[in-house]
Amino acid sequence: MTTRSPRKLITFDWAMKRLLRSKANFEILEGFLSELLGEDIRILDILESASNKESKRDKSNRVDLKVKNSKDELIIIELQFERQLDYLKRMLYGTSRVITEHQKESEAYATLVKVISVNILYFELGHGTDYIYHGTTTFTGIHDHDKLELDTRQQKLYGKIQINNIFPEYYLIRINKFNRLTTTSLDEWIYFLKHEEIKDEFKAKGIQKAKKSFSLLSLPDKELLAYARYQDNLRYEASMVESSYGLGRIEGREEGIEIGIDIGIEKGIEKGIGIGIEKGIDIGKLDIAKRLVDRGMSIEEAAAISGIDAALLSP
Repeated sequence: MTTRSPRKLITFDWAMKRLLRSKANFEILEGFLSELLGEDIRILDILESASNKESKRDKSNRVDLKVKNSKDELIIIELQFERQLDYLKRMLYGTSRVITEHQKESEAYATLVKVISVNILYFELGHGTDYIYHGTTTFTGIHDHDKLELDTRQQKLYGKIQINNIFPEYYLIRINKFNRLTTTSLDEWIYFLKHEEIKDEFKAKGIQKAKKSFSLLSLPDKELLAYARYQDNLRYEASMVESSYGLGRIEGREEGIEIGIDIGIEKGIEKGIGIGIEKGIDIGKLDIAKRLVDRGMSIEEAAAISGIDAALLSP
């Protein structure tokens, strides 16, 4: 069994909380965003938002930054470890909130700010094989299937060429899905986000600056202690979540088996098994069938209802 070498770099979430807010480290964030967005990004400022102020909720598994670039666009960078079923809706809410926060009263709609939402996720979200997804807004004709474009007056009004450049854009980076060699400069950043390691040969924009700035050896003692406490908090929260999830699975399984069998005998075996399967988590068909046999049902009937081979129940 291979052992992982001791960590030499701080994690990106801690860097977002502390280091990347400094102008001295804008080069790092500019490098990551440039590789992701495929254009040269220059950061003008890090803006405050309700969720990135330090408070008791620093223990939260969510970290975010709000960045203003040289094109007066706002880029939201969110990083989250724990699973959240409604995360896509939260992304929508986040971009909508930023738009309204930066719109002054009586200003025309044409002045609405462009928002780019970058989401670094360490949990499974949706179904798909890729590890990076990009979402934009386009309008397609129902009959002619053509793509709606801005006319010249609208282009001058908005300062944009394409309609999708007006609406929010979304990037989903599913870190757990990255299982490949670093074939592009963007891959080098994703590799760091997953493994917390930057190799000497990496050449992505800003990444070697990150290796130097994120070194644990470069942190003063006070920052090292704060970082250690932060990591302990993350591990504690992860343990609590997994414990609750595991307990829920056990309780759900036990409740499902009990309800499935009891209701099945009283009101019909087929309906009872259906309820048991629906409410129980990972209920084994074989386990159900054996319990039915124990209650007096024949092997053939139990096997038919459970959908298994009767031979599996033979003594």
